[in-house]
Amino acid sequence: MNLLLILLGIALLYLGGELLVRNASRLAQSWGISPLVIGLTIVAFGTSAPELAASLTASLRGSPEIALGNVIGSNSANIALILAITTIVYPLRGRAEFLRREMPIMVGTAVVLVAMLLGGVVDRVEGAVLVLLLGGYLGLLLRGREKPDVEAEFAQEYAGGNDGPPAWLSVLGALFGLVLLVAGAQALVTGATAIARGLGVPELIIGLTLVAIGTSLPELATSIVAALKRESDIALGNIVGSNVFNILGILGVTAMVRPIAVPFGDVVVDLAVMLGFSLLLVPFLMTGLRLSRREGGVLLVLYLTYVAYLYVR
Repeated sequence: MNLLLILLGIALLYLGGELLVRNASRLAQSWGISPLVIGLTIVAFGTSAPELAASLTASLRGSPEIALGNVIGSNSANIALILAITTIVYPLRGRAEFLRREMPIMVGTAVVLVAMLLGGVVDRVEGAVLVLLLGGYLGLLLRGREKPDVEAEFAQEYAGGNDGPPAWLSVLGALFGLVLLVAGAQALVTGATAIARGLGVPELIIGLTLVAIGTSLPELATSIVAALKRESDIALGNIVGSNVFNILGILGVTAMVRPIAVPFGDVVVDLAVMLGFSLLLVPFLMTGLRLSRREGGVLLVLYLTYVAYLYVR
């Protein structure tokens, strides 16, 4: 029964995220927002909506380990699982200027998270600081300029015509997506918590693996579709943007609602792994080097080794 709840939760989170992203993107198009901004903000952040729903639900239910593990685990999975699989499907090369701007931000947010957790808790004030930093990050994205070929790539993917559904239908679709996200988060957290307690597996490990991978499926779908279309900058931007939003937005909002208390010693290895995976991307995305299938395979092996270590330890 608990396994069915988990599968149902993952399915609802995936469908809810897809509905939210699709309809929010249509609304943004109708408001005249550029395809580049839609791709870097609404799509990247919308694919992280399942993580937000799951972390909030877990925190409100008294499972801060799942809430925090979901954020840390999702960031690691985005790079070493999702980006690795995407690169194996089609090697990627980042050309966009926004990748060079966002990479230091992604690494910086990981360092900020480590610093905040040194005391064993992310309180409401620190959560508010993270949300304010998110506002600054959004402002940077909105003011950024991009190469013509990169803007053309985003326009091809996210520019819509005038024959789309009416705005009110897009609003209803986005709201329905939110309802599915809430229902999916409830089912996933309920099933995952029950399995963790029944098998004696720490809730932190369930959050780092099962919940994190389940809530990262929208990023996986978006990145693979972009790779198949040879849209490297969209695939990479989705991963980098989602990782920034996971810490600044998801953890920030969750901590503001309810402080997240987890001993630093319990997550020090996981934080080191998350930060290490982030640093591995720097030489590629900052210099425009290609991420080949070989590098994707190495990342995947590293991730599977890390997951195996979690359950052995």
